[in-house]
Amino acid sequence: MNGIVAPIVAAEPVPLQTFLKPRRRLSVVMVVYMTGEALEHSLACVLADPLVDEFVIVDNGSSRPETASLRSLVDRDQRVVLLGGHGNVGFARGANMGARRASGDVLLFLNPDAFLQPGCIAELVRAIEDRPTPCIVGGRVLNADRTEQRGARRGDITPMSALMSLSRLTRRVAAWRRYEVHWEHDQPPEQIASVPTISGACFCMRRQDFEAVNGFDEGYFLHVEDVDLCWRVRRQGGLVLFHPKAEVIHLGHTSRVSPIRVEFHKGVGLARYFRKRAESVSQHLLAWVLSPVIVFSAVLRPVLRRLRGGAA
Repeated sequence: MNGIVAPIVAAEPVPLQTFLKPRRRLSVVMVVYMTGEALEHSLACVLADPLVDEFVIVDNGSSRPETASLRSLVDRDQRVVLLGGHGNVGFARGANMGARRASGDVLLFLNPDAFLQPGCIAELVRAIEDRPTPCIVGGRVLNADRTEQRGARRGDITPMSALMSLSRLTRRVAAWRRYEVHWEHDQPPEQIASVPTISGACFCMRRQDFEAVNGFDEGYFLHVEDVDLCWRVRRQGGLVLFHPKAEVIHLGHTSRVSPIRVEFHKGVGLARYFRKRAESVSQHLLAWVLSPVIVFSAVLRPVLRRLRGGAA
């Protein structure tokens, strides 16, 4: 594992029968936008879990068939709450809308192309109890082939670590290995562990903690808002935890939105994040100088992938 990762001593396992009785109310919050075929299976996985008391779906703009299907779901299951008609307000703002509408004491945020695995919610909710405030617990995000997904657990993302990772210098120079941001190739911890950053594809927070850090920063439209949230939790002296046994399969790249547009928002978000974190004059200057480079590099990636694919 890169950097210093302090294992968190887990509480004694609680029998499921005991856990199901005196527990906090749980709300799942999902922001939906042009997801595609994966959405139906993702919804089914959520509603199949007996620990879900409420399912708040924020529709940022689905196709007509998807919208009709979501409305039908509301009629079939009283746990489902559908928020729509506001247009595409971005993920961060949509997630905050869902959290405000949710009635649960515990909030679980889930991507619409992510499939909860058996026991995932129980593990996350159990892990959040009796932790210092604020606290965020992320699940182990897997690819369809069950390998750990890129970004499931990450180091502290700074301009230096981002440049080192993107340039792959961390793999070529052993002394610079500590700057590697992505840890998915490292052996996963055997128990819940403290990490700098977890994936926003599936994570859990107590409502009081989410509100204590003012939720998601709505200045991010798409991507990096999860990185920012983890940073603010740590900045307030809280814990960011990775749970190796809370598994979720995340397909990724299922949206019908152009990859170039997605990467553009990712680049803009990352540039904004570095400017936000900057404290000294030199850090501010570096963040502003790097901003156009970061955005250009982000947009260039899908272009190069498309060209390689065309050449093949």
